[in-house]
Amino acid sequence: MSEKIRSNSAGLVVALGLVLGACGSDDVPVPVPVASPPGGKSDVPEGDPFDVPIAGVDDAELKAFFEGDALFGLVLREHDGLGPLYTRSACGACHEEGLRGPGSVQKMSVVEADGITTSKDQSKLPYGHTVHPLLAAEGKTPIQPPDDPSVLVTIRVGPPILGRGYLEAVLDSEILRVAAEQAERTDAIHGRVNHVVYASEPNPDPTFNGHQPGEMLIGRFGLKARIATLDEFTADALQGDMGITTPLRPGEFANPDGLTDDLKPGVDLTTESVNKRATYIRLTAIPRRTELAAGRALFDQLQCRACHAPTLKTRPDYPIALLAGIDAPIFTDMLLHDMGDELADGMIDGEATSREWRTAPLIGLRFDKTFLHDGRAHTVEEAILLHAGKGSEAAASIASYEALSPADHDALLTFVSAL
Repeated sequence: MSEKIRSNSAGLVVALGLVLGACGSDDVPVPVPVASPPGGKSDVPEGDPFDVPIAGVDDAELKAFFEGDALFGLVLREHDGLGPLYTRSACGACHEEGLRGPGSVQKMSVVEADGITTSKDQSKLPYGHTVHPLLAAEGKTPIQPPDDPSVLVTIRVGPPILGRGYLEAVLDSEILRVAAEQAERTDAIHGRVNHVVYASEPNPDPTFNGHQPGEMLIGRFGLKARIATLDEFTADALQGDMGITTPLRPGEFANPDGLTDDLKPGVDLTTESVNKRATYIRLTAIPRRTELAAGRALFDQLQCRACHAPTLKTRPDYPIALLAGIDAPIFTDMLLHDMGDELADGMIDGEATSREWRTAPLIGLRFDKTFLHDGRAHTVEEAILLHAGKGSEAAASIASYEALSPADHDALLTFVSAL
């Protein structure tokens, strides 16, 4: 969170606190702001804030937000367990101030002769599908794409984390309901759930989930909805992007040097450190929106809402009371959709195929500088038009968009760009 936003937060009395468990060593104190607002409620700052806590959180939640925010932006070093191979050294490198990027990762996949269909034989990539170009500790050999024309290399820009607690809170039954309704549609829009395996160790703190290894869940997070919960999302990123191990993901990923540890022997971070980062994500607000009636009507008319569902109902028992039992304004159906050849990346994530992507939540778009999974679009309109590739479920909607009058065209763009 930017210091400008913190200092301008009306009604917040910010004191400097010390939080343990901030580094890999977990006994190194790191100063973070601990807010104690009058009346135990937070006020949303004036202006156009982002990366701020949900309005109305209590003292304990506000304190947890700032603690997690500090850890989220913390740069991890070799003595914290970084590496032996890694891609980024802080969560904030790929989700700066809760927004999109600027960091990215490269993915690679062996594909068939058409250049997009995932090959059944991925043996050319013995160390997985992520490029890890940086070395730490005793690492000597990076994981790079092989010089092979059958290996497709693509980019994934770190997605925003704004409002992701709302996504985690959505009822499974809501996601299944929308999938069933789309299955009955007579047009091309037929989203489906990505059923994924819980691939982590159980979280000792069962506040948000009690999932067990191997349990089948509904995927929600990641560009192809390959992960179901925010604590696993956090542990997966720490391990996969930084080589930072945790009790949820205690092992180093396979690497050419065969290293199974780093300069910090054993597991690098505590479960508490993972959960604090995840709590920050859960408590990050959806930025304030302006209702634009004309553009909203066109959004519905063009069937954009079929995938970008304006609201989904949340669990009445979700542990964050402000997110429990509400209509979450997330503008996503949480489902996988076939976006056609042009956006295919050759990757399989869970049940998601090369051409399938989870509907991106339309949250905080006005703060983004690039769009789509790889950042190839530099405007909202460019991103919309790229939904029309060969075989895309959205092709008919994009044809309708291109047929709009200039006034309607501008109204729709204004609405979407303001979300």
